[in-house]
Amino acid sequence: MTVVDICRRSSSLSNQTMDLCFRSFPCLSDPAQRSSSCLKLVLLLTHLIYAGVLFLFDGDLVEKTKKEPWFTALYLLLFVVTLGQYYAISISNPGYVLDVMKNLNKRNVVHTKTSEASNQPASSKNGSIVISIEGSQSEKGVAGSNATYWSKLVSGLYPPGSTIRTWTCTYCNVEQPPRAKHCHDCDKCVLQFDHHCVWLGNCIGQGNHCQFWWYLCEETAVCIWTGFLYISHLTAHITMVWWQDAIMILLLIALSISLIFLLLLLLFHSYLILTNQTTYELVRRRRISYLRGIPERVHPFSEGVCRNIYSFCCSYRFEPIPTPQEIEEKSRQYTCSDVVTCRCC
Repeated sequence: MTVVDICRRSSSLSNQTMDLCFRSFPCLSDPAQRSSSCLKLVLLLTHLIYAGVLFLFDGDLVEKTKKEPWFTALYLLLFVVTLGQYYAISISNPGYVLDVMKNLNKRNVVHTKTSEASNQPASSKNGSIVISIEGSQSEKGVAGSNATYWSKLVSGLYPPGSTIRTWTCTYCNVEQPPRAKHCHDCDKCVLQFDHHCVWLGNCIGQGNHCQFWWYLCEETAVCIWTGFLYISHLTAHITMVWWQDAIMILLLIALSISLIFLLLLLLFHSYLILTNQTTYELVRRRRISYLRGIPERVHPFSEGVCRNIYSFCCSYRFEPIPTPQEIEEKSRQYTCSDVVTCRCC
């Protein structure tokens, strides 16, 4: 037996193991999903390590838990809610254009059929009208008349004179409303596309941007609380065994660096919310057709701080491209009367 034979056997054994793993877990066969799954596992293990080291080395925290269980219960509740929010966002729908188009098409079909049936005599029983739609006919309606309905809806959001080429995706051939973009990682068009998060393995768009912001708040709160517990232990037991202190000090340094990035990310997305922007629009402003030529200090989709927050949290809608008159009005410098009348709100 030569070295080459041993290498061949080991490589074939590893290939068989990988094939068995891919058959057992089909999601891991995709390199992008495999990378995302690994990052999710790393994030979960990181959280568990920080909490485990804390309860393993900090005897005072264990004693305090026995006397005041509500303190640790609140910390663990926030810990679990944060991880739950993370995994919920990772499988959430960011607002895929194709899904929204199909839903609107189906609603329009039902509305059209209902209105037609109400205008025609129909048999009724106990005063209730019975409407039946065959599958083949409903599919024809979705593919035919409702495509025109979606086209009219999208075209009404763009300035007059725009051609269908300007709002049709060149990759999936879907008519995009303003602020939508095709994500190359998901291979789908996303409404109000913000960015594709590699840690989540999912896009951040109109459908889950609010959830993402709350997750950042919760993750920041967990990091601050965990850092406070680490600092409290180190200041109270500075003369303990050196290797225990070294482990907690290294973890605290890594936690501090992560907390800085989290705070910056939270402030950045808060600014985007207040001005009704997305990360993609801010970074690629000069490459986006409907933002080209608009001064950088002007936010064309902003309707004031209060209305921006309300739209972000409570209202999901298609936003038309502002007219030149609206852009000119938003470009106007603020005056004392504008401050008094709360123009920015």
